[in-house]
Amino acid sequence: MARAAALASCLEAVLGSRGNANRVFEILELLAGQEEEEDILCAVRTCSRLFGALLERRELFVGQLPAEEASLADNYSAEDKYKMWMRHRYNDCVDCLAELMGHDAFQVKELSLCTLMKFVELEAHHPLIKVEWKGSLTFPRELLKVVVDGLLPLNEDASLLISRFQEYMEYDDIRYFVIKAVTESIGQVMQKTKERPLPFYQQNVFSLISPINMPNKESDMVKFMVKQDNWEELKVSKLQAHKQAFEKMWLSFLKHKLPTGLYKKVLVILHDSILPYMNEPTLMIDFLTVAYGIGGAISLLALNGLFILIHQHNLEYPDFYKKLYSLLDPSIYHVKYRARFFHLADLFLSSSHLPAYLVAAFIKRLSRLALTAPPEALLMVIPFICNLFRRHPACKVLVHRPNGPEGMSEDPYIMEEEEPSESRALESSLWEIQSLQNHYHPDVAKAAAVLNQSLSEMEDDISGLLELSAYELFDKEVKKKAVDVPLEFEQVRGLFGKKNDVFAEHFTLD
Repeated sequence: MARAAALASCLEAVLGSRGNANRVFEILELLAGQEEEEDILCAVRTCSRLFGALLERRELFVGQLPAEEASLADNYSAEDKYKMWMRHRYNDCVDCLAELMGHDAFQVKELSLCTLMKFVELEAHHPLIKVEWKGSLTFPRELLKVVVDGLLPLNEDASLLISRFQEYMEYDDIRYFVIKAVTESIGQVMQKTKERPLPFYQQNVFSLISPINMPNKESDMVKFMVKQDNWEELKVSKLQAHKQAFEKMWLSFLKHKLPTGLYKKVLVILHDSILPYMNEPTLMIDFLTVAYGIGGAISLLALNGLFILIHQHNLEYPDFYKKLYSLLDPSIYHVKYRARFFHLADLFLSSSHLPAYLVAAFIKRLSRLALTAPPEALLMVIPFICNLFRRHPACKVLVHRPNGPEGMSEDPYIMEEEEPSESRALESSLWEIQSLQNHYHPDVAKAAAVLNQSLSEMEDDISGLLELSAYELFDKEVKKKAVDVPLEFEQVRGLFGKKNDVFAEHFTLD
């Protein structure tokens, strides 16, 4: 309480008379020192009121600020000297607040952030940048860059502080200059790493830029923190400029190697939050190619991104189906992303214009891998294969080949072949599904037997089967009502019936 009263007294003295200007050091000393958390918070609030009032009263020097020694020269008036001196103290305050954004206590971080953003808003309305020609921008970009740098530490997770900052991103001008500042930060930080990922920094960047809500049209850009007189002529008012900055930011972020977990996070939001707001979405192909090489679910998500570029943005990518085919291995029936894999595979293979040899290769490989798949996966993949036959009747030769599997000395299909066109799938027969008709699980055997009959024209809805688990399958079996099954025509009368009595008598007589 005594410290708070002393700071209030300093504040009143500095604002009340320029003769007391030196007392500002008492406030800054608390701000920069290793004080108790409550004292620091009190000093931050005092600085907020002090420099907020000085900005509103225009008592800080406007224009290119001379060095502190140079500002004491005789060629400046007493008024200018005071404003220059106080502007230097304001800069000291900003430096301290920037450091406090890395403080251990979240309350200190949060208050420092909010105070700096208050200064951004006040500088936007009372610029410290001198307008030298029509068209010059007076927005405090340098101060906002200080804030952005504070939100992106190299060695700690700042996601909580970033979430506190998101409310400011609703302003179109703030969002535009934050995008610019992030791009600059990535260039400065990542070039020093020699392609080594910086997990905390890159995760912080993603936390800051992934929730960005871009406007769809220029008429949506109505919320600005400040508008200058020549606003309509400035880039910050143009949607095209926002899109260019947004695209440059993402490309600069994604051109560097990311921590593995971050690839998945980016790919999940790619089609909704990134591609629609890029001027040239096809520039993402390098990132998607690198992501595909990681393997597993990330490869699948990368293919989804490539599929969108092919269908919506006319990207030519002839190896797409070869890459999808190479993802088919025994693990696809066991991995936790199985549902997503088959949902996307169904989408990728939905076109009826795909060549028969390609679809046959997918059918054949899926069938071969099905021989070691669990029942819950088989109940999903058999209808999936049936749907492929419905879309591509030319592939039915795999089922209706004369003499069937018996007419072949060996299966001509080459499982190890990476190129679907060279796998000889169309020359083969679907003996794997025939084998599954003898599966130990009755539901699987019944599902596989469907291919013995003519398929209906209507496709099976596999959406309810994608998430089917072994637990659900077992639970279903357990809940089945037991039916009394007649085991013998004549009812048993007991353990020792009439025949047994005769046998016993005969045995005794002997």
